[in-house]
Amino acid sequence: MTVQPQTSDGPILLIVDDDHAIRTLLTESLERHGYRVETAANAQEMDMALARHAVSLMLLDIMMPGEDGISICRRVAQRGGPPIVFLSALGDEPDRILGLEIGATHYLTKPCSAREVLATVRAALRARDGAPEEPRQYRFLDWRVDFMARELIDGSGMLVDLTDGEFSVLRAFVRRPRRVLTRDALLEDARGPDSEAYDRAIDVQVSRLRRKLRARDDEIIRTIRNEGYFFVPSVTRA
Repeated sequence: MTVQPQTSDGPILLIVDDDHAIRTLLTESLERHGYRVETAANAQEMDMALARHAVSLMLLDIMMPGEDGISICRRVAQRGGPPIVFLSALGDEPDRILGLEIGATHYLTKPCSAREVLATVRAALRARDGAPEEPRQYRFLDWRVDFMARELIDGSGMLVDLTDGEFSVLRAFVRRPRRVLTRDALLEDARGPDSEAYDRAIDVQVSRLRRKLRARDDEIIRTIRNEGYFFVPSVTRA
């Protein structure tokens, strides 16, 4: 009797790892962001999960008892299974290259943060769905932002030095201009969804960003009392 995969309103992720603590940590983190998560401790449990569910993406360990992750990846890829993200303690370059060559879409080395896993899952799902790539450059007023190079360039072509936090806040504004962004939304973009940073950290980043944009008061970034911030200029793709 063939078991038909169940359907789901959103992506189903399958975590295959013999470490119970890692499975639990990843499950809790990913479920907080709206994903449905299934888990397996070995290849046999994985096969049963794939038979029961329409899995969108697998997070796969390499070093497991019984069939290892390399063998699993090969046979899943050969039969057209879901995309695979390796999550392994084997972090040497030959290990990473092998993992990608046999069919994995991404390779993360343990230990890695929950937000790095989340970002990788989102990227892998976008690639699976054929989502168009985000434009590399945007313009607002006389400024140009290059997401790939992580650069802010003024109207005269001069590069303005930004910290990682300042650039991440600017990127959030540029992606969603002319709408109110709460401090929580900016925190998630700037520091990751699992950050323990306080919302005052965003106020500091915004203040520094205003100075570097040479903006007076609310000229570019407007403070909306008790709500958050509003990026005033229109933004176009460069």
